[in-house]
Amino acid sequence: MATSSNGKSSASSNGNGKAATNGSHAKKVGKPSPALTPVERLTPTAVPAHKLVLRTLRRSDFKAVKDIMDKVYSNMEGAWAADEFAALLRKFPEGQIGIEDNGRLVAAALAIIVDYSKFGDKHTYAKITGHGKFDTHDDDGDTLYGVDVFVDPEYRSLRLGRRLYDARKELCENLNLRAMVAGGRIPGYAAYANEMTPAKYVEMVRNKEVVDPILTFQLSNEFHVRKIIRGYLPYDSESKAFATLLEWINVYYEETEKLIGNTKSNVRIGVVQWQMRATRSLEDLLQQMEFFVDTVSGYKADCVMFPEFFNAPLMALTNEDSPAVAIRAMAAFTEPIKAKMMELAVSYNINIVAGSMPVYEDGKLHNVAYLCRRDGTVDEQYKLHVTPDEASYWGMRGGDKLKCFDTDFGKIGILVCYDVEFPELARMLSDEGVKILFVPFWTDTKNAYQRVRICAQARAIENECYVAITGSVGNLPRVENMDIQYSQSAVFSPSDFAFPHDAIVAEATPNTEMTLIADLDLDLLKDLNTSGAVRNLRDRRKDLYSLGWTIKKTDRDDDLLAQGSEERLPRTSRRKAVAAG
Repeated sequence: MATSSNGKSSASSNGNGKAATNGSHAKKVGKPSPALTPVERLTPTAVPAHKLVLRTLRRSDFKAVKDIMDKVYSNMEGAWAADEFAALLRKFPEGQIGIEDNGRLVAAALAIIVDYSKFGDKHTYAKITGHGKFDTHDDDGDTLYGVDVFVDPEYRSLRLGRRLYDARKELCENLNLRAMVAGGRIPGYAAYANEMTPAKYVEMVRNKEVVDPILTFQLSNEFHVRKIIRGYLPYDSESKAFATLLEWINVYYEETEKLIGNTKSNVRIGVVQWQMRATRSLEDLLQQMEFFVDTVSGYKADCVMFPEFFNAPLMALTNEDSPAVAIRAMAAFTEPIKAKMMELAVSYNINIVAGSMPVYEDGKLHNVAYLCRRDGTVDEQYKLHVTPDEASYWGMRGGDKLKCFDTDFGKIGILVCYDVEFPELARMLSDEGVKILFVPFWTDTKNAYQRVRICAQARAIENECYVAITGSVGNLPRVENMDIQYSQSAVFSPSDFAFPHDAIVAEATPNTEMTLIADLDLDLLKDLNTSGAVRNLRDRRKDLYSLGWTIKKTDRDDDLLAQGSEERLPRTSRRKAVAAG
């Protein structure tokens, strides 16, 4: 992004960090990429491992801040001085926000609180910032004033500017400030200065007829233009010394005070009912993945979930006749898909439950679900219970750990398909504080689907939590044992007066490719626990029974594999015997 409220900007960047030329995105035109060989398709793409942390700035950050500002504002006045930076931290430490990646500061937003009535709409940047002394900061003021925003040019593609603006909005709400105001440069105006007035230029940007590197981004972040200011930054030749006075209104003004970074009470999730279709390459599948991540993130969802074995179309690319060999060959695609999911989670600012995929390690085949967080971290949940069909047909093994995951919207759990049919797992996750349970599944028939659905609904009632399920639809003629699919994705709630009468928050059309978006109120779960018509968690007789986790060597997987080697069921019989999963 590399934009700032003081008007400083990198000329080669727009509001969301993408390169722009003459008001439109520049595209390279070249020769089409050659077709990939099967070996190339199996080669993971290197993706840097991110660990993004949003935090307030410290005095020790000055060198990093200066380095970034010198890069971004090389064509203007460069970085703030050390004493100016120290003054900001001394007067308003909560308002100086940064993003670090693996301990390295890569972006920052600076702000002060002002009594806006003392300055009005005709102020200059120098006046409202106290000429860099920031003695205009007023703890009792009513407006958060944006002093600066900047992003390391190496990180423009990650849309970190949007995160910083969102953090500022949260700060404004939690400090119960009336609004956020900033002066924004219009560097694209230089190309139109001989053709139109600044007011006409702003109107064209607002109507999306022209793209301005800064104004377009700010308008997309829910700011509106209060006024056009002349002489805001006299040395700003690109904007011809004009600037827009931008304002974001805090609709929660006078609400109860909170601090930034609090766990959300209202969570928006999306699930993808995935269409199985023949694919020509890994790139085709990745493109389809990004389409759905982009779509769901466009609704400002906190999380999106894909189904179990959504990558099954790649099995056809292995050209293996044996299903057991084919799924092991398909496991080679898992790492590049996981890497892409991690990249998408950061780039689109959305947590991703990446369905599940086969992992072949130490001579054992597992079914693994990945959680790719939007802060750049990744975690995994192995499927614990394999079905007889998975063991006998593929040689699949179960995992031995159950995890409760911390996310920026609360604690969640992941149970892969068949695992949801074992109530002990959900109960143990509930004891760890899980409020949303994600269940990616794959089923081929309605009776198999019903097992997953009914058990998921039971888990929601038993554990006073929300449960989201999603599977795949369509068919895969060249993929044996995964050739037909059945799914009706849904989100379930407990069953009480505060929830939908049928305990279904949302559900998809059966066997149709689509996304499902649902808003979940976590505060309702708290009320249910204390004053519900029934209180399953509170009323347990712990004096009579208990539930624990025991890890010990088991021969169950070996028994299932032995059954498969001794007796291969005919295809029609196997279809009837297949368990959900």
